[in-house]
Amino acid sequence: MRAMVLAAGLGTRLRPLTDDRPKALVTVAGRTLLEIVLERLHGFGVREVVVNAHHFAEKIVAYLAAHGNFGMRIEVSREETLLDTGGGLKKAAAFFLAGDGAGRDEPFFLHNVDVISSIDLGAMAEAHRERGALATLAVASREASRMLLFDEDLMLCGRRMKGDVEMVRDLTGPQALAFAGVHVVSPRIFGQMREAGAFSIIDAYLRLAGEGERVMAFRADGAYWRDLGRPERLAAAERDVESGLIEL
Repeated sequence: MRAMVLAAGLGTRLRPLTDDRPKALVTVAGRTLLEIVLERLHGFGVREVVVNAHHFAEKIVAYLAAHGNFGMRIEVSREETLLDTGGGLKKAAAFFLAGDGAGRDEPFFLHNVDVISSIDLGAMAEAHRERGALATLAVASREASRMLLFDEDLMLCGRRMKGDVEMVRDLTGPQALAFAGVHVVSPRIFGQMREAGAFSIIDAYLRLAGEGERVMAFRADGAYWRDLGRPERLAAAERDVESGLIEL
């Protein structure tokens, strides 16, 4: 399989750690966030990866070269201006559409660099294929400032942000689930991304779900998960590693 690691953010919430390095090269338990994500993807059969970069992009390029690309074929998609998650993915479209017909149709992982988890990526990819989804999003039942809304079949129908609800399909009593920053995506999405410039992939998912596309949830409630976007969360992850709660 192929994958994209979203690593272009400025990492402002991690300052001063990101004053001299990109967020992707911040460490937890002696390993960079980028290394953790790449080796986890490799463990689930990923052999080709594109990493988007903006803040200290040259350091990511040098880091990957110094580590032999962790045994994979890795390209770096440089963003002169930040394109957000959707724009970053769209810019990297050629990476996923290259190759023979089978390769162009194969779903790929999209993974935030500042997320660590024990989510079963293999089961997630299999569920994506079985349901014929355009995109499958790892979610869990936990509180967050932004929640995605799904119907009883786990199809995306809206979102809730700070109390404001946006529905793209009519539904009474949707279930609210928190997104984990891990996706499986079918390459046919590139032919349907009408958005341009910088845009959120969630905005595109909502539009497409409203147009009848199958944007599905993958329940990962029992899995370990942490967003490492703040220094205190890095410290918490360090404690989790020391206690054996998660193995990196």
